[in-house]
Amino acid sequence: MHMDKRHNSINYIEFPTIDVEKTKQFYASVFGWTFTDWGPDYISFSGAGIDGGFNGTGQSQIQSPGVLIVLYADDLQQKADDISAAGAKICKPIYDFPGGQRFHFLDPNGNELAVWSE
Repeated sequence: MHMDKRHNSINYIEFPTIDVEKTKQFYASVFGWTFTDWGPDYISFSGAGIDGGFNGTGQSQIQSPGVLIVLYADDLQQKADDISAAGAKICKPIYDFPGGQRFHFLDPNGNELAVWSE
């Protein structure tokens, strides 16, 4: 999977899912997206103009809107520090995932976004 990693850009879009197989069948048949399995509860997609994934971990209730925007940063800790200094709340501290590390934060409106780095 090739991802264009530009500092401070929207790099990846993540949707919640409750049924990985139905999700793959739907988006493959309707939009022609292709998928990579990352364990039983996570799939990434390509062919949509931006890379993204469907996350079924945590068994969270699907709410609208349920999209997680994932930004890229060259220095993850520095970006977390900048976000905290600007008054936003880090709601999931830095953690490892296949491909790197990331954290989640709540913007001033309460929207949850994530930032990742390799």
